[in-house]
Amino acid sequence: MALSERQREILSFIRSFMEERGYSPSIRDIVRGCRLSSTSVAEYNLRVLEREGYIERERDISRGIRIPGGVRRVPLVGFISAGEPLPIPPPGGWSSGAFEHIEIPSELFGKGEVYALKVKGRSMIDALIDDGDIVILEATRTAENGDMVAVWLRDRNEVTLKRFYREGEWIKLVPQNEELSPIYVEPRHVEIQGKVIGVIRKIS
Repeated sequence: MALSERQREILSFIRSFMEERGYSPSIRDIVRGCRLSSTSVAEYNLRVLEREGYIERERDISRGIRIPGGVRRVPLVGFISAGEPLPIPPPGGWSSGAFEHIEIPSELFGKGEVYALKVKGRSMIDALIDDGDIVILEATRTAENGDMVAVWLRDRNEVTLKRFYREGEWIKLVPQNEELSPIYVEPRHVEIQGKVIGVIRKIS
């Protein structure tokens, strides 16, 4: 089936949006970006694109559109310490001001907002994350015990990569290097910046 002009426009918008931002547009993004009259018009045309195999969708999440066999351009937004904490970037968080992008297969890291950081230090070496590796993170403000996270330590204005645990009235941030000790921080000084969902290893 040949696509209509509107469907081609929507497909082009989806591709451009994903290339620029690294995650898929919501239906409201499509309505605004393609100047459609309503979300029902967008939904109808998305069903056609899905039926014809141009896109895949997960309807239980707001940004559940994927281009089959495509790649995502993930923003590489800076460095993160896997040793001594580094100063946090200016206001706006890690996800602002990418200095380059990396491409990853779309299917590897889901549909949500993701970004990348280059690792400095070897405190996570026992988790097979070495100096110079790149970690892929899901943008989130919450974590469960055992998650590997990028953590902003508000009282120090620093950020670090560690395993996250709640322990009584403290947050324990655990390195994955037997030579190093955990960091104990009051919860009010901890802000989760992202959860590690993948690693791209440096080839020596």
